[in-house]
Amino acid sequence: MPKVIFVNLPVTDLDASMTFYQSIGFVNKPHFSDNTAACMVWSEAINVMLLTHAKWRTFTSRPIPPATSSEVALTLSFDSRELVDAMNEAAAANGGTGDINPVQDHGFMYSRDMADPDGHIWGAMWMDPAAIPSGDQNQLQ
Repeated sequence: MPKVIFVNLPVTDLDASMTFYQSIGFVNKPHFSDNTAACMVWSEAINVMLLTHAKWRTFTSRPIPPATSSEVALTLSFDSRELVDAMNEAAAANGGTGDINPVQDHGFMYSRDMADPDGHIWGAMWMDPAAIPSGDQNQLQ
C-alpha cells in the first residue's frame, strides 16, 4: 500500500467547509463521506478529512482549539506563482481569509498563507530550486 496522509480537521459547518475546499482545488471523495465527515482529496497521497465537531469527538476528547489559534500550518506546492495567487484569491472569495501572514517572496520561493472558515492555516507555495543562489542553501531555513 502506498503511503498516504489523512489530515483530520474539525469543522463547524461541513457543507461550507466542503465548498471552501472544493474552491481551492480539492475534490470530494463520496465513498468516504457522509453527513458527519467529508474526504477531500488533494492528490493520490494527500487527503483532508473534514469532521463535524460531534464526529471529531469520537476520535479524541481533547478540546477543539478556537479558530484564532495556530496549532499547525499545512503547505501545498504549486507549479507557478500565479497558481499560488489563485489559491489565495479563491480562499478569500469562498469563506476563508487570504493573506493571514505577510506574503513571502524570496525570488526562488514564493508563498502565501490563508485560513479556512474554521481558522485552519494553509499555505500555497512555489519554488524553483535551480534559482537558489549558489552556496546559499540556508535561504530555505
